[in-house]
Amino acid sequence: MTHAKIAMLALVVLAACAPEPPKTAPAPAPPQLSAHLRAIYGPTEDDGRTIPAVNPKYLSEEKARQEVDYWTDEPPGTIVVDPWARKLYLVQKDNRALRYTVAVGEDGRGFAGKGHVPYQRDWPSWTPTQNMIKDDPALYGPVKNGLKGGLDNPLGSRALYLHRGNRDTFYRIHGTMDDSSIGKATSAGCIRLFNQDIIDLADRVRSGTDVVVLTRAQSGQGTVPPGQPLPPVPYSADDFPNPETSVGDQT
Repeated sequence: MTHAKIAMLALVVLAACAPEPPKTAPAPAPPQLSAHLRAIYGPTEDDGRTIPAVNPKYLSEEKARQEVDYWTDEPPGTIVVDPWARKLYLVQKDNRALRYTVAVGEDGRGFAGKGHVPYQRDWPSWTPTQNMIKDDPALYGPVKNGLKGGLDNPLGSRALYLHRGNRDTFYRIHGTMDDSSIGKATSAGCIRLFNQDIIDLADRVRSGTDVVVLTRAQSGQGTVPPGQPLPPVPYSADDFPNPETSVGDQT
């Protein structure tokens, strides 16, 4: 037998004795969404623009807007934001509320207490802050003079502007071009909703609407009847540095 044949035979034997590589488990199938959910989060025509459907992997029955039990002394029409649970509630009658899932940026954790919405904007323009430009001039420098409204705008399809008294708090409730962020604590921005959800919310909100933003200690308030302990709200300290800071406390 030639040396070449011997070498080939050795390789065959080694291959036969080698353990099989571990089998990779198939990726889990995306959750099956109801026809109702697919409809309300599907492609949406708005002011000549087509808002893309929300990717099913970023959506679930729990994340979808829905009417829920909600116990509060706030009058119907009030917006209650729970940044720690990443939820927003529009108070309804008879201990009910419309619940929306939100993303919370650092700015969204910098306000607590009461304010009101004097106005809102459809497809608002956006201008990066000076700190954003300073921190990342390559990214924000080209749009330092502002970015007009559109599908690529960070404020999305609608923005509700929150004031306290006659002063703009620079706190916004708005849409987003990043559906993957919804339900998460993120590094920038205020309170963000799916574009389909912010359109729904904005259609229900009128000038002067009151807004209440809960503190960490108040998180979960309204989701259980009065007198019952508040449910635990999972959060990461890394996600929420300086949890007790609020705009109202600053001079």
